[in-house]
Amino acid sequence: MKRMLAIAFVLALIGCSSAYAVQPDEIMSDPAKETRARNLSRELRCMVCQNQSIDDSEAPLARDLRLLVRERIAAGDGDAQVIDFLVARYGEFVLLKPRFEQQTLLLWLLPPLVLAGGGLALWMYARRRPKGGPHDVAPTALTAEEEARLAALMSTDAPAKKS
Repeated sequence: MKRMLAIAFVLALIGCSSAYAVQPDEIMSDPAKETRARNLSRELRCMVCQNQSIDDSEAPLARDLRLLVRERIAAGDGDAQVIDFLVARYGEFVLLKPRFEQQTLLLWLLPPLVLAGGGLALWMYARRRPKGGPHDVAPTALTAEEEARLAALMSTDAPAKKS
């Protein structure tokens, strides 16, 4: 019984992961064109949700963009032409993965530069640290007061341990 429940749970999870916002009335009759439309929809940002593709978003604007993508594909536009059309209309922000251009150079290069800078800073910190750890420090002599206290502690009998 437990095994059947586990299998049903796994199947439900698999089924949930493939749910998209694309409505049945949006799907194109040609499977090859529909595949192109879905691939393009995964590359385009929902302007309402901003962190979802239009393929995943249920916002009305995302639906309009999905329909526009399918309309352009049906008209015979290539993938690059569809993307260029949407970028011309909505700007570079419509792309989930921005193009590598002069305007987006900082966006693409900043994360690796920050990572390299952090690695360089750690390396320089490690080089400047004194060699050895806290155990390598030479012991200092005890003061007369500390020696007397230590002797008093060692002379008293320790209480018996309870088991």
